[in-house]
Amino acid sequence: MIQLGITVPVGEKTTLDEVVRKKLRAREIEELIVLKKSIDARKKEDVRYVYSVAVSTENDKKYLSKEVAPYEKETISLEAMAGKKNLSYRPVVVGTGPAGLFCALTLAYAGCRPIVLERGERVEDRERTVNRFFTDHNLDPNSNVQFGEGGAGTFSDGKLNTNLHNEYIPVVLEEFIRCGAPEEIRYLSKPHVGTDNLRTVVKNMREKIIALGGEVRYRTTVTDIRIVAGKIIGVVTDQGATETDAVFFAVGHSSRDTFEMLNGHSVKMESKIYSMGVRIEHLRETIDRAQYGKFASLLPAADYKMATSTPTGSSLYTFCMCPGGHVVNASSEEGGVCVNGMSYFLRNAVNSNSALLVNVGPEHWKSDHPLAGMEYQRKYERLTYQVSGAYKPVVQTYGDLIRGRTTDRFGATRPSVASGYVAADLRAVLPAHVTDTLIAGLPLFGRKLRGFDAPDSVLTGIEARSSSPVRILRDENYRSSIDGLFPLGEGAGYAGGITSAAIDGIKGALAFLRQ
Repeated sequence: MIQLGITVPVGEKTTLDEVVRKKLRAREIEELIVLKKSIDARKKEDVRYVYSVAVSTENDKKYLSKEVAPYEKETISLEAMAGKKNLSYRPVVVGTGPAGLFCALTLAYAGCRPIVLERGERVEDRERTVNRFFTDHNLDPNSNVQFGEGGAGTFSDGKLNTNLHNEYIPVVLEEFIRCGAPEEIRYLSKPHVGTDNLRTVVKNMREKIIALGGEVRYRTTVTDIRIVAGKIIGVVTDQGATETDAVFFAVGHSSRDTFEMLNGHSVKMESKIYSMGVRIEHLRETIDRAQYGKFASLLPAADYKMATSTPTGSSLYTFCMCPGGHVVNASSEEGGVCVNGMSYFLRNAVNSNSALLVNVGPEHWKSDHPLAGMEYQRKYERLTYQVSGAYKPVVQTYGDLIRGRTTDRFGATRPSVASGYVAADLRAVLPAHVTDTLIAGLPLFGRKLRGFDAPDSVLTGIEARSSSPVRILRDENYRSSIDGLFPLGEGAGYAGGITSAAIDGIKGALAFLRQ
C-alpha cells in the first residue's frame, strides 16, 4: 500500500476514491483506508477536508514520489502487550474511570483476575440516579456525575484527542472500537465518542474484564489501606477487607476522602496548580458561523480552543469544549456545587459550551499542606451551594457580570443545565482574580471568535474540577512511597483527559507486570 495526503473542498460532490485516482492518475483503487481526517477552516471562503489516506493499486511502486510514500499497517494489541503473569494475590484496582478500566483490562489480559472496586453504581443504574438528581436535587455522594462506573468522563463530551504522541493511542482507540465506539475515532483528528456511546463502551469493557476472570464490585468504597513494614497487605472497604499486595488507585480527581485517607498514612503527595472558572454557552449556530462561515450548515458542530494573557496578569483559557452540548450539574460532595460540560455523539443540541478557566495555585491558598489546594476548591464549591441554597449552579450573563447585577432576563442564549439554576452574581462564588480575568479576557476572545463576548453569553458556575488538586508522587515504575500502591490517572495528577488517563492505566499495569 501507499500513503498520500489530499484535500477536498467542502461541498465537493466527487467521491474520495475518485479524488485519489485523479491525483495518482490511476485507473483503479483496489483498497482505500482513511488514516486521518480534519477540517481546514483558516480560509472561510475555501473550507476544506484534509485527508491522509492509504491505498492499494495495481502497482503501488509506480506511484511512489516525494508526496506518495510506502505504507505498512501496524497492529499492536493490548492483549499481546500484557503477556501472562502468575501472582500470589489478585491485584485490586480502585475506580472505574478510563485509568481504572484500562488498568484492569490489561491485568485481566495477563491472567491476573483483578478485583475492581467502585464506590458508585454500574453505568446503567448510575444514569438513572443522575437523572433523578437533576430533577429532585437529592444528591447521592457515591453515585453522581463524578462517581460511578466510567468515571467523570461518562458524562462528558467523550473527547479522545490528546497532546500525547506515543504507541498506546491506537491501542486505546482499538479497544474502544471493539467495545462499541464509532470506527471513525480511528482517523478523525479530534475524535469523540459522546456520552451516549460511552455508556455502552464502558458496559462492554466491564463485561470483557469479567469474562477474562476479573471481578467488579459496586457500591464499595475504600475506607483504608493496610500496611506492614512499608508494604501494602490489603484494602479495607465499607463492605469488608480484601487481602492483596498490589493496589492501583485510579480514583479520579474528586475523591477527596481517599486523598485524606492516603495523606493520613503519609503517602507522599503535593498540592498542584489547577483551574477555576465557569462554563460559557452560546448558540451552536453562532459558533458554527464564526468558525465555518457560509459552510456552517455543511459541517459538524464547530469547536474551538483559545488562550490569552490579560491585563490582570492572569491567563484565561478554554477547556473541554462541547459542541452542541449541555452544561451539567457535576456536584458530588454534600454541601457543594460544581459544573461540567457534556454532549451526545451527534452534538446537535441548541447550545455549545466550554469551560473558561483561570489557574489557581499556592499563592492563592497560601499553604504548603498537600491538601491545601483541595480545600481551596472545596471552599468555593461550598460557597456556591450557600449562595444557591440548593444543589443548583449559579448563572449570570456576561453583560450582567460586567455590571455586577443579577440576571433577570436572558437573550437568545438560555442556560441548558438540566437541574435548573439560581441567578446570582458570580463574584460571590469565585475568587476575585478569577472573575476579574473573565471580564478582561472575554473581549480578547471576541476578537478571535466573533460573538464570543456577546453580552447575552451565559456563564454557569462554578467549574473547579478540570484537573486534580493533588499529585500523588510515584517513581518511574509507577510505585508510590508505599510499596505496592500505584497511583494512576487524572486523580493522581498524571493525566488530562480520557485517552491520557487510559494510557496511564495501561502503563501502570504494564510496569507492574514487568516487575
